[in-house]
Amino acid sequence: MNKDNEFIPSFKYDWLTPLYDPLIGLILPERSFKNRLVNQALINSGEKVLDIGCGTATLTLLIKRKHRDATVMGLDADGKVLEIAKTKSATSNLDIVFDHAMAFELPYSNNYFDHVFSSMVFHHLTREKKILTIKEVLRVLRLGGWFHVADWGKPHNLLSRISFLVIQLFDGFENTSDNINGLLPQMFRDCGFEEVRETTTYKTVFGTISMYKVRKSV
Repeated sequence: MNKDNEFIPSFKYDWLTPLYDPLIGLILPERSFKNRLVNQALINSGEKVLDIGCGTATLTLLIKRKHRDATVMGLDADGKVLEIAKTKSATSNLDIVFDHAMAFELPYSNNYFDHVFSSMVFHHLTREKKILTIKEVLRVLRLGGWFHVADWGKPHNLLSRISFLVIQLFDGFENTSDNINGLLPQMFRDCGFEEVRETTTYKTVFGTISMYKVRKSV
């Protein structure tokens, strides 16, 4: 992997990867917001679904469990977390395809997916990579397809902003600045999405998680 394509592992440090699932379960309302994200999608039988930056596949498996007749795929740049994801999928007897690639270099044809999901991915990316990723999602979505996003958003109060400093120490101040400034919705629009909605927010001890539903309508 060349330097331009370097990624930040979960919790910044590679050795923390095996601890990702239990730690996330302790510090974030993961089950709640991921269920909400899947439910807002209204996935139909036979539709094609992609989870970018799928990590250990908690969201990917949830999508497949709720929608057995959908084609579900997961993608991540971290080979180590993909091995965990594949093991979890096999243990659950769920038929999911996992691909090793960058979110801003999707290895899929144009207009292929009905839904694309992204959970807690964008705050790991520089602004340039955020824009490239959004454009790639727009490319692989069919006309009328939906992009469902959950990520850190604009803090709901001063205490929330101060507590978010912990996240920034791990994931970088530059990468997270667009999130805390509430710029993701405008970035979706600037890249070509026309229907952009913030569906809900979750207040956590480390900041505010915002959820979006974004449609490719042109």
